[in-house]
Amino acid sequence: MIRNKKAAAKASVLAAAAALLLAACGGAGVDAEASAAPTDAAEVAACGSYAIAMHAWVGYTASAQVVTEIAKANGCDISQVTLAEAGVTYDAMEAGSVDLVIEDWGGGRWQEWADRGALVQVGDNGNIGIIGMYVPQWMADENPDITDSANLNKYADLFVTDESKGKGAWYEGPPGYTTIGEKMISANKLNFTAISTGSEQALIDVFTKAAADKTPAIGYWYTPQNFLAKVPLARINFPANDWTDPEQASGLTDYPELPLQKLATPKVIDANDAFTKIVKNFTWTNDDQNEVAADIESGTDPAVAAQKWIDAHADIVAGWLK
Repeated sequence: MIRNKKAAAKASVLAAAAALLLAACGGAGVDAEASAAPTDAAEVAACGSYAIAMHAWVGYTASAQVVTEIAKANGCDISQVTLAEAGVTYDAMEAGSVDLVIEDWGGGRWQEWADRGALVQVGDNGNIGIIGMYVPQWMADENPDITDSANLNKYADLFVTDESKGKGAWYEGPPGYTTIGEKMISANKLNFTAISTGSEQALIDVFTKAAADKTPAIGYWYTPQNFLAKVPLARINFPANDWTDPEQASGLTDYPELPLQKLATPKVIDANDAFTKIVKNFTWTNDDQNEVAADIESGTDPAVAAQKWIDAHADIVAGWLK
């Protein structure tokens, strides 16, 4: 999410790249009727084989699966490779075992690899990523001024837990996500303790319990993410963002709003086949992503959920194939 995970040792990642491809999930995993019919038989025949990086959040799965189904319908051979984001994935792209990241929150963290020619920043994917600190909506309803960061210390005692050392518990994002919580606490002199949750699901559990039991909680969250449709949260407003690189952030200001990016290998760009067109032209809204993600979260197979959206938006898909 901007996620900023230190890259694994280069040598070990590159050595493992071939193994990653062997472990890739083939295609969607479930056959689905494709409505994104190819427009030219010769063009379909020319489409190559590509591997899409798969990251751990359901919104990413939604985007990647839609691209997968459309590409397969147009004659491309698509595999999916589950990887940690950022450096691990960029190294795999450089090694040639992954060709596409459909949603990157990194704010330019890939530049080192781009400078070496390992990947290309293709452009925005249409989603706008917004990270922040959130409380259950009921807390904001009962205490409207809590959404102003300047008032957080006024309510800090409400958030004390057994593990927060007498201060308010501030639930951080999982390892690998860019989180500047400790900087924010320090710079704003907040009476809180940053607590690592360990996973996105752990954060979901914190917020779900806080909403159901009306127990105070403050934690890291982001959009697009369909969870907000299930458990309403209110965002804490810090001073306007003034940074893009989290390592340079002072902690005084809020997270940035990020146009999420598509990254591809030169192989994809140079092929000039159906997959090239899809990757270059793919763009959709936060609402589009959340629609597919909601179906996946409800138990629908990702391939089926993606195909449902494709069937309902044939005109948009046709535009991606031009």
